[in-house]
Amino acid sequence: MRAAVAGGLAALIALAGAPATAAPASDAARAAASYRALQTYFAAADGSGLYREQYPVQANDNVYSYEWPYSQVHGATLDLTGMPGALGARYRDDLADRDTGQQRYWLASGGTTGVPGYASYPVAPYGGGGDFFYDDNEWVGLFDVQRYLAGGDRAALRRARRIFDLVVSGWDTDDSHADPGGVFWTQASWSHDRNTVSNMPGAELGLRLYQITGQRSYLDWARRMYDWTNAHLLGPDGLYYDHLDLAGTVEQTYWSYNQGVPVGVDVLFYQVTHDRDYLARARRTAEAAYDYYVGQGRLAAQPPYFNAIFFKNLLLLESVTGGHTYRDAMRDYANDVWDTNRDGGTGLFDFDHNGETQAIQQAAMVQIYAVLAWSPHRYQLLY
Repeated sequence: MRAAVAGGLAALIALAGAPATAAPASDAARAAASYRALQTYFAAADGSGLYREQYPVQANDNVYSYEWPYSQVHGATLDLTGMPGALGARYRDDLADRDTGQQRYWLASGGTTGVPGYASYPVAPYGGGGDFFYDDNEWVGLFDVQRYLAGGDRAALRRARRIFDLVVSGWDTDDSHADPGGVFWTQASWSHDRNTVSNMPGAELGLRLYQITGQRSYLDWARRMYDWTNAHLLGPDGLYYDHLDLAGTVEQTYWSYNQGVPVGVDVLFYQVTHDRDYLARARRTAEAAYDYYVGQGRLAAQPPYFNAIFFKNLLLLESVTGGHTYRDAMRDYANDVWDTNRDGGTGLFDFDHNGETQAIQQAAMVQIYAVLAWSPHRYQLLY
């Protein structure tokens, strides 16, 4: 199996470097305009490479954003580089700047498990650090994998592997807990929840690393995270709940990204095992989520940064199955947001219609417009 996996990844990397066709002008232009606004209103002009949390800045705001928003700015810049030809190439220097900023959060001494990772706030001299969140780290690891697949960046691959080591260190090993197992959401003392969003992205990262390296432990851990989540957080209607606490109580909110990531996980399981049951599960989850959010009109109520993750995983599915139902829904959402939530004067997206924009909201829309401008053959690189 290892040789087959390695051969498939070689083909994937080769496809990523294939000649690109022109991007749809409106999507590429919207991505560029949204990114300019992100840079204008959120980038800290102090040489740190960091960003502000929101605009307008409030008196009690931290100097810099937390890591979760920063990671999505990082991902937005990465997605811009994936636009065809010169459209994407112009953002490569910006992506290098995001690497610099991302490392401002890296705590080499580790958190409560002793394994290094990204803290929730910049570390000295830019800030005092903060608790580790496993999902925050997983997004960065997945972006690192995307970067490796797109261009063979081995430093990015090394970072992704280190992040996975952190994720594994967050596995619940206490059999006295209700439904023991699962990766905790955070190392913070105020939460002991085990979430869909700390387990399914971890499984996705593990599967990508298995595809790249053929190292069996990545596949085994991915299956462990996947099986635990399906056993304890999958609802009867085929959608995933948010989290489970130590008493065994399930918080039953359906967030869009918690549906998208399992779709991507099943696609990757299908690719590495060739078991079509996984592909069938991916289709079922995608169809159930599409009906719940798009068919029943719930999509606009979801945060845009959840929707960006949701849609990009659905595009990964369409890279295997063909079709464009989910791409069309993504474009409809992008058009609605542009027409309804964008301030034409600033280029910022105001989702609460209160004159305020979060960096993570702006970054999410950059991701959406940038990926819509991609050549469809690149969708297989997503997550």
